[in-house]
Amino acid sequence: MRLAGAHTHVRRIWTVELRPQAGRPSLWCPHCTVQTPFFQASSARSAALAHLARHARADTLPPHLRTCQCRERGCCWHPRHRGCAGPVLLALTRDRGGRAWRLADTCVACTAATSHTAVVPDTLCSPHPADTRARARQPQTDDEHRQRVREMLSYLASALPCVTSPAARLLALQCVLRAGRNGFAYLPAGLLRGMRLHRRPEVRQELAQGGWLDLPDPRAAGLRGRLLDDVVLDQAWGPSARRRAAHWALRPSPFAATAAAAPSERLAALVLAAHTVPAGPAPDLAAIARLCGHSPQQTGELLDRLVARRILSAWHHQRETDEVRWQPALPPRGAPGAPHKSAH
Repeated sequence: MRLAGAHTHVRRIWTVELRPQAGRPSLWCPHCTVQTPFFQASSARSAALAHLARHARADTLPPHLRTCQCRERGCCWHPRHRGCAGPVLLALTRDRGGRAWRLADTCVACTAATSHTAVVPDTLCSPHPADTRARARQPQTDDEHRQRVREMLSYLASALPCVTSPAARLLALQCVLRAGRNGFAYLPAGLLRGMRLHRRPEVRQELAQGGWLDLPDPRAAGLRGRLLDDVVLDQAWGPSARRRAAHWALRPSPFAATAAAAPSERLAALVLAAHTVPAGPAPDLAAIARLCGHSPQQTGELLDRLVARRILSAWHHQRETDEVRWQPALPPRGAPGAPHKSAH
């Protein structure tokens, strides 16, 4: 990652504001110095991202020229942390309770430290949608599955209410990865049974009451619903690639939680598996906690439980830097699969 200093003239920050007009908000963009026509308040987030994405497409830069815009401003968007680290991402941030939105190039560390922020996949802002569709048809690797799941976990951490339960977060992840371009998702009864969620209607109701999922028939054996946040409908990765990532998320390598594990433990194991990247930086405990929907202290207790269940062999929190490192448990002797070395 290149930090500020070189190419300081490059500015990849775009903001929009929602301004009330006759009972409905309008979108005001200081870059365009115009207001868009009125739109429904329920689609404010989607309209903001769509407008910001157009700016990002128009101001594309090669990856080696993109810098952390947060650092260029003295990292004033978040509390102090251990410093910039990791590749530069597109991060969407909600400010002033949803009245303002910012899309900016920020590094992994700054993105994780900024409240109300989710990673926006670069494919959503790509000026070459045909290229991304062609990539979606190519065979996917575990690392690409991890990337898709990381992106969606980050999106859900921002889109869902903070009190959303781990079971509902796991269900929402499957919905968003399996949804078609029209926003409709179908999870058969067998899939829900495998997730230990087929007799828990309160979990899907939790997503409906949070205004994220519409359930025409909440008592059906399988789940049929429509995602109410149409931001995710612009995913450039094709349905088959996303379904493969959804399947990977059910039994993520290098480890998978046992059937007896609680939803909170399964979600924590999935978050760690999605961040087990050999070349990537170690994540902060605060970032892991945010994706799990818990406080850092609760997340530490969860990781202890993963060790007790022998899903992890060990984990360590470096308090000076807030980094978390872990080691997956080795499979039992004679079990299929070779031991996996974790970079964390």
